[in-house]
Amino acid sequence: MSALPESDPALAAAEAELQRLRAEAAAAEAALQAAQAKAALAAAEAELAKARLTGGAADAGAAASAPAAAQPAPDAVESASAAAEAAVPAGPGAGPLDADEVAAVRDGYAFAAAAIEMGALVNTEPLPDVPVRIPLAMTNRHGLIAGATGTGKTRTLQGLAEQLAAHGVPVFAADIKGDLSGVATPGTPSDKLLARTAGIGQDWAPAASVTEYFALGGIGTGVPVRATVSGFGPLLLSKVLGLNETQESSLKLVFHYADQHGLALVDLSDLRSVLAYLTSDAGKDELKDLGGLSASTAGVILRELIVFADAGADVFFGEPEFEVSDFLRTVEDGRGIISLLEVPGVADQPALFSTFLMYLLAELFELLPEVGDLDKPKLVFFFDEAHLLFRDASKDFIAAIVQTVRLIRSKGVGVFFVTQTPKDVPGDVLAQLGSRVQHQLRAFTPDDAKALRATVGTYPRSGYDLERVLQELGTGEAIVTVMSEKGAPTPVAWTRLRAPQGLMSPTPRAAVEAAVAASPLLAKYGTEIDRESAREILTAKLKAAGDAEAAEEAALEKARIDAEFAKQQAAIDKAQADAERKAQKEYERLLRQTSGKTRTSRSRSSRARRSPLEQLLSSPSTETILDGVIRGVFGTGRR
Repeated sequence: MSALPESDPALAAAEAELQRLRAEAAAAEAALQAAQAKAALAAAEAELAKARLTGGAADAGAAASAPAAAQPAPDAVESASAAAEAAVPAGPGAGPLDADEVAAVRDGYAFAAAAIEMGALVNTEPLPDVPVRIPLAMTNRHGLIAGATGTGKTRTLQGLAEQLAAHGVPVFAADIKGDLSGVATPGTPSDKLLARTAGIGQDWAPAASVTEYFALGGIGTGVPVRATVSGFGPLLLSKVLGLNETQESSLKLVFHYADQHGLALVDLSDLRSVLAYLTSDAGKDELKDLGGLSASTAGVILRELIVFADAGADVFFGEPEFEVSDFLRTVEDGRGIISLLEVPGVADQPALFSTFLMYLLAELFELLPEVGDLDKPKLVFFFDEAHLLFRDASKDFIAAIVQTVRLIRSKGVGVFFVTQTPKDVPGDVLAQLGSRVQHQLRAFTPDDAKALRATVGTYPRSGYDLERVLQELGTGEAIVTVMSEKGAPTPVAWTRLRAPQGLMSPTPRAAVEAAVAASPLLAKYGTEIDRESAREILTAKLKAAGDAEAAEEAALEKARIDAEFAKQQAAIDKAQADAERKAQKEYERLLRQTSGKTRTSRSRSSRARRSPLEQLLSSPSTETILDGVIRGVFGTGRR
């Protein structure tokens, strides 16, 4: 094959690409050398910080005498640093942002009022003199913490909660995996941790925050948090049960019926009792009066409730109902209390606990007064696993969330949604969020790539190639933009985030149990109350109706027996009367037959029936002869 001519465009392009690759390789090698040198320097600084932290001169001496492989000598560190500085140009311009863009970030996050420290700007390397912060007063403008699993969202949440509490702001968060409890225990220093925090200008020291532990329905270790079914409401309950919009509207009618008839819906058994009553013979007329509720729909809801309760959800409903004002507490020194809701016990029912969190937020919205803009929020509410809340949600449910998020700011409450990608949160909700902390996103599938591009499109213009940077972020790094004190978005900043000062693993179980036992709220919520409610009222009503029906049936039976007896008695009386009438008639007939005959006729008839001898003796001649004989014998005679 003949060689390509030198003027061939393909050859020129190949040579240009080769030169570019050589330049990139050289730059990468220089950057690697610089990174190695800085890592050695950071290790030395970390060892020194550790020695200062322990305060032991012997430890410092031991660190100084460590083998060179474990602890670089100062001269070696200085030589490596010098080599690195020679290989890579120093200053802001060495990274994706030029000096002007770095200055814009510095100015954009320089707030006069109190602020929450997020970390330091990363421009290839972190710049400790360019801190990234959130104004404390703007944390009630809500926020989003997003990122793939394992990118550091939980540690970001923990760091924010610690700082908010230190500024006197109460915090609520759901402890999904159980590892947020470490916020109550001072952290443990390590060389890696101290090197990292020193590199971003964080003066790290272990610290614990005042923490209160709660548990849904008392399942787990914590003060029980319960809600009444009436307080939970038909909208949230429909979301938990997975009802469609028709069934949801029917459930609203059931709640309306219960309110109208004074039937307190305390737990799920109360709601089941109402539905069972409405679908029974005793309540079918009232079911018809509800109009839009059919017996078949009521039956579907009743079945879903039974399945829901059989899964163990009935323990979350009852009394005493939790008062959300107990989340708004501080301690004597002014620090806010971090309230952690333990939910590992309902990990298999994510829709339940996410909806329960929404219930708590809705309760805050209903109960708290309007306060306007404050110097700091009254409460910051972290809504973890937020994608579970919006999955398969109805339009009414989404509308309720949007309204709550939009208006609760004026109640002094800030809400941070924690999820995997921004697309998990509806656009109307995202539009209400002032701060965004975006950890690494992964694009393994076409859908992931589409979501990544959609996420990039929601950020303000910046000097970053965000589609590339968002996939290259390390653990504990994020793209940050917040709302400034003036209400405008701050510049987009690649940020290495601060490390929490508490333990980055769960607090020992014994310590959690001791904290729960010592809680002043345990006496208030620890014992469940079972007062008269819809179940008892309807049971009594059905019993009374049953007793009345039984009494009515007994009365009807008695009346039937009495009627039958009366009928039979009447028949007997009639038969007797008929017999008497017949006897009387026969008697009268006989009287009529005998009353028309004379004595002569009777005598004649009698004589006619006499024998000849009798006739002879009774004849007048015989009587004369006999009279004469008698007078002759006795000397007497008839006078």
